[in-house]
Amino acid sequence: MPNTVNLNKINTYVTIWLYLSLFLVSALIFIGGLTRLTESGLSITNWELFSGILPPFTEKQWQDYFSLYKQIPQYKEINLGMSLAEFKYIFWWEYIHRLLARVAALAFVLPFIYFLTKKIFSLKQIFFYSIISSLFFFQGFLGWYMVKSGLIANTDVSHFRLSAHLLGAQIILSLLFFSILFMNVKKIYFNFYSYLILSFLIIIFFQIAIGAFVSGLDAAKIYQTWPLMNGNFVPEDVFIKEFSNSNSYSSPSHVQFLHRIIAYFIILIFSFIFYFLLKNKIVNLKYLFVVLSAIIFQVLLGILVLTSGYKIYIASLHQLGSIFLLFSIIYLFYQVSISPK
Repeated sequence: MPNTVNLNKINTYVTIWLYLSLFLVSALIFIGGLTRLTESGLSITNWELFSGILPPFTEKQWQDYFSLYKQIPQYKEINLGMSLAEFKYIFWWEYIHRLLARVAALAFVLPFIYFLTKKIFSLKQIFFYSIISSLFFFQGFLGWYMVKSGLIANTDVSHFRLSAHLLGAQIILSLLFFSILFMNVKKIYFNFYSYLILSFLIIIFFQIAIGAFVSGLDAAKIYQTWPLMNGNFVPEDVFIKEFSNSNSYSSPSHVQFLHRIIAYFIILIFSFIFYFLLKNKIVNLKYLFVVLSAIIFQVLLGILVLTSGYKIYIASLHQLGSIFLLFSIIYLFYQVSISPK
């Protein structure tokens, strides 16, 4: 009995650890989205891995940070004449984002080290959680690598690096949710349906990456109508054959068009998945409706982002919606993989 009680306690602690990490990474993605939407990501021009834990307290410290910001192109070309009060607004968004990133990483890594000392994990779990730990540290590097791209010659960060940073966070989030769902599952039954859902998940990740391109290029500020773009399904400045050229992925018109097309493609693909799984009675209908609702909600939010004139709170909800969409698809994968089909 004591061993059973002790095992239950350990499972409870591990569950709390994983759910806390899931919450912190979700919050980090949400705050990161707001940091981008408020164009605050370049307000802190140094990495400051340790020294940046505390915010500025004195007037001199604030002026020092502001002086560094005044040296980069974003200030000189876009925010020239910005007041200290205005600088503080963008500073706090970036500071909260960086602080939360540190908290999320430590909240995962430190308990993981503690659990390792207790020898409660299997080799597979150790390997899996080690990957997540490594990704947390890699995310820190990606974040700084992204910021560096906007400090010398550009007024904003590279949308390619922004996309990689967001995608990294979403992958960490997905792995955490996977680990929660399968924590007490003894065997995963990989089958045709499992691979079908995983393939669909990859398409969602690709759409998230293109969505980051849209955000990084401010592509939602043009063609703010739906379903047509300036009266055409394919706008006049978009040429389909140019998608084979990497330069097209730096064109706001091209990436917004691509983001729309992939959204339609996602609806079509999931309609087939919905019909196929329902016809063969693979999962309960309610799980399929959850994913379908998440997709429709995301599409509607995307349309509202455009037609509302790029309202920040709608764009933020659109990014938050991607988290729930990922969760719903991963849970569907869980449902088709916990018993032989």
